[in-house]
Amino acid sequence: MATGFVAHVIDGELVESVRGNRFESVDPWTRAPWTEVALGDRTDVDRAVRAARAAADQGPWPRMGHTERGRLLHRLADLIVANGDLLARTDTTDMGRPVTSTVGRDVPRAAANFRFFADHARLTPAEALPSDHGHHAYTRYEPAGVVAAIAPWNLPLMLSSWKIAPALAWGNTVVLKPAEQSPASATLLARLALEAGIPPGVLNVVHGPGADGVGQALTEHPGIDRITFTGESATGRAVSTAAARHHVPVSLELGGKNAALVFADADLDVAVRTAAAAAFGNAGQMCLSGSRIYVERPVHGEFVERLHAAGRAMTAGDPGDPATEIGPLASAAHHRKVTDHLTRARADGCRVYGGDGSGWLVRPTVLTDVPRHAPVQTREVFGPVATVTPFDHEEDAVRLANDTPFGLSATVCTTDLSRAHRVAARLRAGTVWVNCFFVRDLRAPFGGVGASGVGREGGLFSRDFFTEPKTVVIDIAGC
Repeated sequence: MATGFVAHVIDGELVESVRGNRFESVDPWTRAPWTEVALGDRTDVDRAVRAARAAADQGPWPRMGHTERGRLLHRLADLIVANGDLLARTDTTDMGRPVTSTVGRDVPRAAANFRFFADHARLTPAEALPSDHGHHAYTRYEPAGVVAAIAPWNLPLMLSSWKIAPALAWGNTVVLKPAEQSPASATLLARLALEAGIPPGVLNVVHGPGADGVGQALTEHPGIDRITFTGESATGRAVSTAAARHHVPVSLELGGKNAALVFADADLDVAVRTAAAAAFGNAGQMCLSGSRIYVERPVHGEFVERLHAAGRAMTAGDPGDPATEIGPLASAAHHRKVTDHLTRARADGCRVYGGDGSGWLVRPTVLTDVPRHAPVQTREVFGPVATVTPFDHEEDAVRLANDTPFGLSATVCTTDLSRAHRVAARLRAGTVWVNCFFVRDLRAPFGGVGASGVGREGGLFSRDFFTEPKTVVIDIAGC
């Protein structure tokens, strides 16, 4: 039986849906409901947007100085850390991410997001533009208004904070729609924001599905000024279409079919460690996952053996056990999607190393002899599945890596510094890691090209998206 209840947070209050509807959130490990969640609709979305609009137009939040807003955001970060075990175990129960990752990575990163953007907003200078003819021009960065933030299920707390933190730091109000598969930490985060002293209506949370539900209602609402979305590419197109009706700017971080290039001169210990983290981390449920691995032919065979061994050595099981490195896939539907890909890969003649598991577990899987246009090679599997393909020359490696409509990230493993720079410059991707993976600098732009998204966030890119830049021109000559 489900236990507890996850409410909406609207205008500073924990509330049921207007119609009283609920849905169950399922623990991927037990495959049983663990809590009930308020099921919103257009009426609940409208309530939340109206609350956010009132807080934006009449409330103190946009009118506070950066120092005061920053103080409250730092207080929220403190509360995230203080309640880290509860937040971490909530995400672990909701979507199956191992507790060592939610405790050790997601909670500290969520707190760091709020601290960084609080300080960044306070310390970032605007422009002073001395002009001829007795005029002086300068810029202001005003809050955009009401932000619709739609977060995915794979890293619930961390990716919600990535959207919320810059929006709030620049004085906006937010309506957050977490994924229906992982809703609970969003309500906890909104409660902590109120405890930190962030005014009612500034951060609102509405639960429910995307298509034909809360997500669609939110993106179509005329009271929204910005939309930031992370999710699959097909949904991103629907978000763009909805936003275009009201000329609302969008930031879309979408799917990826990311390449990792391993050259024969690479340190194979580093290459295998990096590739395993990129392909199998979070059970492969990352947009940044390095699922297409291209290996220079002289080391291809050894690399396959070592990557398979690294995958076998990863402990798969109960995500609440600190020893677990690979938890279950997040839902029954997603488990079917991943295992269907493996069934099709076998039918396509691929050689499969691994791929076993029970319940919703899929153990790390390595595929070789993969046809170039096989679905497992061209579509985002979003599971712990890596294809490994040989290449002969650097030119060939770059061509293969770029042979995709996606362009979110890429990884290069080499000890040749010139090659690292040369190849990184030619890869069609928003982020390129060399001999590492998932290292982030919050000042740097983050996003993808092609089917992997529109726009960038991070540092000044977040400022530019979440604000309306304004130019002020003053006659100082007294004319």
